[in-house]
Amino acid sequence: MKKRVFSGFRPTGKQHIGNYLGTIQNCVSLQEEYDCIYCVVDIHALTTLENTDILQQDIHEMVLDWLAAGIDPEKSILFIQSHVPQVMELHTLFGMVTPLSWLLRVPTFKEKVKMQPRNVNYGLVGYPVLMTADIALYKGEVVPVGEDQLPHLELAREIVRRFNSLFGPVFPEPEAKLTSFPLISGLDGTNKMSKSYNNYIEIASPPQQILERVMTAVTDPARRYRSDPGHPEICGIFSLHKFFTLDQVEQIASDCRSARIGCVDCKKLLAGNIASNLAPFREKRAALAAKPNYVTEVLTDGAARAEVIAKETITEVKQKMKLI
Repeated sequence: MKKRVFSGFRPTGKQHIGNYLGTIQNCVSLQEEYDCIYCVVDIHALTTLENTDILQQDIHEMVLDWLAAGIDPEKSILFIQSHVPQVMELHTLFGMVTPLSWLLRVPTFKEKVKMQPRNVNYGLVGYPVLMTADIALYKGEVVPVGEDQLPHLELAREIVRRFNSLFGPVFPEPEAKLTSFPLISGLDGTNKMSKSYNNYIEIASPPQQILERVMTAVTDPARRYRSDPGHPEICGIFSLHKFFTLDQVEQIASDCRSARIGCVDCKKLLAGNIASNLAPFREKRAALAAKPNYVTEVLTDGAARAEVIAKETITEVKQKMKLI
């Protein structure tokens, strides 16, 4: 029997190349080995959102990208967090056994307080409890994470362990599946690719838009003239060639160092290869988008399948806690 993977993602609208090369491709590959449950964590998003006007649009666009990229609703359960209300119930019950001191020591809580000092809400403090409820409600056994996320998963393990010790065994302690998420440089040449920095390329972009975005990218700052030798190891454009121009990477590096290729030509080559690589994705996305109710149907079906698991878990939890 396959182990169960649970992973949740904040709704961020159309996905960019960084999302695609890191998270999305990993999620697609996991479907072959695990029983996968993928969740759009809209409640988590409320901890930092003050305006929800485009929340539904962001969810729709992100899920459409996932489906076009290869998340298969026949193999995986794909749904929206709030559409299975039992997660809020388990969140509350976990909150009764989680010491406040555990939550106040979480580094990301302190970071969020600095980032949004005017919106330090309970959700920020209780975020790890809700995250634990997400995983435990579906008895998730494996959670794909990067090394930087290990402390969050360890806290989830502590909460589950404490519940089991107080009321009896209900939940498996989720294990980390360490995943190497490639750091994708943004077009600004300084930060990782992110919508926050407006330095991204959406995977759904048409070829001309990809070209326009790539042409704005910062390259080797030491290369001021076409005749100057380049340093591909510090160039964000070259780092993207490693993913989209695999058969020419060594040649591009050599040509850059010897000034046989300029930054403009290097960018044009990259833009063309990105567009070519993502052509099947764009075609599939367009076909799915042409079905006006498809995304809604997938999410509705996913929520129904997830709720079957959730109801069984909540009943078991209440019985252990003598609530029923």
